[in-house]
Amino acid sequence: FHQARSPFIQAARCYARPVRRRRKEFPSQLDDLPPTMLKKDYANVSIINSVDDVVKRLLSLEMASQREKMKIKTQQLVEKVRRSPNDNGSFEVQVAILTAKIRSYEEHLQIHPKDKNNRRRMLMAVDHRRKLLAYLRRVRYDTFENTCKQLNIQYALPPPYSRRITKRAMVKKAFCLKVFQEVRKLKAPERIKQRKEWQARARAAREAA
Repeated sequence: FHQARSPFIQAARCYARPVRRRRKEFPSQLDDLPPTMLKKDYANVSIINSVDDVVKRLLSLEMASQREKMKIKTQQLVEKVRRSPNDNGSFEVQVAILTAKIRSYEEHLQIHPKDKNNRRRMLMAVDHRRKLLAYLRRVRYDTFENTCKQLNIQYALPPPYSRRITKRAMVKKAFCLKVFQEVRKLKAPERIKQRKEWQARARAAREAA
């Protein structure tokens, strides 16, 4: 028959639960933000100095979310490289915004390494930033150097193009050369005829002059 379970037995069954491991605390790019700093939307408000300390604390980064802290960090990186106070879309500003996003993705993937969606977004952002830096390096090298220095970016040159030579590629190349030579032989009489016409026109123009 079914015997009623004692509450002491039920409590004793929990002794074998696995101990949860504490997650490692990885360094974040947001660690240098002071908690007393105001949020981005309230930093330039004129009456913010006359409010209560409790209200200031609520409007500070101590009570802010991750997204609000990222806005402050992105603004700090943009201020390092922007050309003028009204510059919001230059290549340097785009690189700074992408750098803040990439570092945020890296911190997230250190804690959640199996998050494939954010890993894909990070790789897309890295590829976009690499193209912008390559353009700056080709067009404005001094701006490129300053941007990498201010944002602490280590730019690596892309590897030279290399293609593994296979038997199929060699046969294809030989066939293409053969076709090119045959077409050139077929067009040779027409090419000679055109050359003679050009020479005759040039001779007639010299005689007329």
